[in-house]
Amino acid sequence: MLYKFKSKAAGDLIMLEPNGRRVLQIIGKDPGPKGIILPEEMPGAMTKLDQAIAQEEAEHQAQIEDAKARGEVPPKFEAVSLRQRAVPFIDMLKRCSKEGKEIVWGV
Repeated sequence: MLYKFKSKAAGDLIMLEPNGRRVLQIIGKDPGPKGIILPEEMPGAMTKLDQAIAQEEAEHQAQIEDAKARGEVPPKFEAVSLRQRAVPFIDMLKRCSKEGKEIVWGV
């Protein structure tokens, strides 16, 4: 399944199901087949995504430092980070929030 996020203030954004589901869960939305993000929800959604990105990066850095301290090979993480996956969505949220337009998917 794909998530196709649409808005009148930004171009369509397509995400694979696992990535779209994760982003929606982070911002507190039901990752169902259809949904909407209202303009008044967007600032909070951007904050939650920024916090999740910072947390993931801090955890990865801590794991790397811990492995180095024990003389082990640092762990490898997914090739594409949450930051890379979420930045286009955050950009869409910014544009839509500024224009006062909702984001929908599955419609």
